[in-house]
Amino acid sequence: MTSRPFDQVDVFTAESLLGNPVAVVHAAEGLTTGEMLAFTNWTNLSEATFLLPPTDPGADYRVRIFCPGRELPFAGHPTLGTCHAWLAAGGQPQGDMIVQECGVGLVRIRRDGDILSFAAPPLRRSGPLDEDSVDRIARGLGLRPRDIVDHQWCDNGPGWQAVLLASAEQVLTVSPDPQILAGLDIGVVGPHRDGDVDFEVRAFFPGNSGITEDPVTGSLNAAIAQWFVASGRASKAYTVAQGTALGRAGRVRVVPEGNDIWIGGECVTVISGEVAF
Repeated sequence: MTSRPFDQVDVFTAESLLGNPVAVVHAAEGLTTGEMLAFTNWTNLSEATFLLPPTDPGADYRVRIFCPGRELPFAGHPTLGTCHAWLAAGGQPQGDMIVQECGVGLVRIRRDGDILSFAAPPLRRSGPLDEDSVDRIARGLGLRPRDIVDHQWCDNGPGWQAVLLASAEQVLTVSPDPQILAGLDIGVVGPHRDGDVDFEVRAFFPGNSGITEDPVTGSLNAAIAQWFVASGRASKAYTVAQGTALGRAGRVRVVPEGNDIWIGGECVTVISGEVAF
């Protein structure tokens, strides 16, 4: 049994307990995939990450990202939470940006005051969903197919299937049926009419180890941003609220800039110590 430094970081929030937590294990060399997965399951969080030396000379660190039951090639809030923990532990990037190595390759992360932002990775799959999938998602969310204004594959590692509704209010009232939607990764987005937030987002993945809704989801927001920019729905920076239905107050800042789309937010370390397993 070996003790390793450990942090639990709340992501996409400036105030503890209102974002999405991620468990970060430092100095994870020597751990097997099975041990990483067992620890992830034990935390009862949506994700845990494990910091390792990079294998690519262009990277500052390597991270393996797990959710209950499986390893993920990429995930957004674990990327920012891991970067926050790495910097807090004394990590020094080689250049102006931090470069993370993970399952999708190299991901750039930049600092702007208290906000960390990652450059959205390329989509693995895009384009509209098929009619049967739209019907299934509508039934699974308690909607009629005509309630779905638009839809899109938003696969950037996690295979999100996203649907656009007419309003944020409608997003907040959907109630997923875990039997109909079992095994799917579903994103739901709708516009706010006023206020300092532009869109409301919810992320569902029923059937995966009992977790049905993610508080705040970087990967989904990154893919939705790529969809919205490409379709002309967004051309300038906007802010997303997520976690409202769960009593959280997550805020995601989306900044289209040249060929990049930056997905950012603040992070807060809530727990620091050591883990032994």
